[in-house]
Amino acid sequence: MARLVIVSNRVAVPEEGGKAVAAGGLAVAVKEAFSSYEGLWFGWSGTVTENPTEEPTLIDRGRVQYAVVDLSPQDHKEYYAGFANRALWPIMHYRLGLGAFSRSDYSGYSRVNRTFARALAKLVEPDDIIWVHDYHLLPLASELRGLGLANPIGYFHHIPWPAADVFNSLPASGDLLRAIADYDLIGLQTDPDVQNLSRNLIDTMRAIPLGGGSLMVDGRRTRIRSFPIGIDVEGFKEAAEKAGSNKVVRETIAGLRTRKLLIGVDRLDYSKGVPERMEAVSSFFASNPDQRGNVTYIQITPKSRSEVPEYEQLAREVNETVGEINGSLGDPAWTPIQYVTKAYPRPVLAGLYRAARVGLVTPMRDGMNLVAKEYIVAQSAEDPGVLVLSKFAGAARQLPEALLVNPYDRFEVAEAIRTALYMSRGERLERWKPMAERMTREDVDWWARNFLTELEHFRTVEREPPTAAQAAE
Repeated sequence: MARLVIVSNRVAVPEEGGKAVAAGGLAVAVKEAFSSYEGLWFGWSGTVTENPTEEPTLIDRGRVQYAVVDLSPQDHKEYYAGFANRALWPIMHYRLGLGAFSRSDYSGYSRVNRTFARALAKLVEPDDIIWVHDYHLLPLASELRGLGLANPIGYFHHIPWPAADVFNSLPASGDLLRAIADYDLIGLQTDPDVQNLSRNLIDTMRAIPLGGGSLMVDGRRTRIRSFPIGIDVEGFKEAAEKAGSNKVVRETIAGLRTRKLLIGVDRLDYSKGVPERMEAVSSFFASNPDQRGNVTYIQITPKSRSEVPEYEQLAREVNETVGEINGSLGDPAWTPIQYVTKAYPRPVLAGLYRAARVGLVTPMRDGMNLVAKEYIVAQSAEDPGVLVLSKFAGAARQLPEALLVNPYDRFEVAEAIRTALYMSRGERLERWKPMAERMTREDVDWWARNFLTELEHFRTVEREPPTAAQAAE
């Protein structure tokens, strides 16, 4: 059987005995992918050291071997905090004004991808299939091809792919478009993402459409398709059903008394629209004074990327917004917004989702957004809550029965909150059931299986050159 080699920016190495150190979306997805394969997971260890070696540290955990490399402070500054998170991330999320490009950062980004490729190439066997994840590693296939690797290499892009005019504003856009064409299979979250990337390759790189999502770019065939990522439905549902015994969940529910709960859970990131959501909640209370004291909004937002200046500024903005709203609307017996920066484990979040009458998932732009899916799966089948979802989240295409809103319009979001709180049980069930059924069918195993089944095809048929008719077309 072929080995599966997964490459990602960070690697979640399980502890001895199989206990995972992380339960994020990528870690869960990788676990599912490895359920059908033996393999290797390669990437950054998370350690920054003055003297990293190019030789990866190998850690054996049975069916899966882990290979991790350290980064130098300069590598971390330029590759991760610099180009990946100050240039690529804002551009991919349509935030041109926040993009900060520098040639030195791009040089560091390219250098780390080259270093990763050299280290990985020593570990890859001829029959391996390679699955690379996310925007940190866009050039990795190109680097591996330059080292002579002919293995099938797939790439999954977890965040949005923007329209050509947006992406091409990045000074390195041409290099990255050329590099991404060295992947055999490119997976994106939604069909519009596929259309954006395909159109850019056709218009900018003169790619030749071959049908079925395949393009010929500089004599090489690549296929671009949407593979919307799912979640571990059964595991999350079980966690939600058992969460009533959890101390944090139990005390939170007791503290609500008869109040209804609004909940938002997001990393601290400007793409998530946290301050804008808070303003929408403030507008809701302003236009519905009878609900003051009867509804509480809990926003759980663990801090992230604190080394990036834009995130420090965002943290200050959110804190100021919380203070202003609670100061103007609250009273000694009631705080409108409970803002928590602590990260909670999955069982706690599952229990809080289940207790919330309204789930607020209103990013300004998101590739998918798994919180929306987790909220749906966590609900009671007898008395489900209502999902208020940004129409700019990839999940909106799989969850059309949610209350879809424009996150830039706080009054529209406020009205959706009111609609959700007053919605009858019958309508809540009518909206929830098809979404829950869809999430069960299209779970994380479905996602991984579909991608890897297609990538396996590139061993034979998909790696052949185009026919004369296709080339002529």
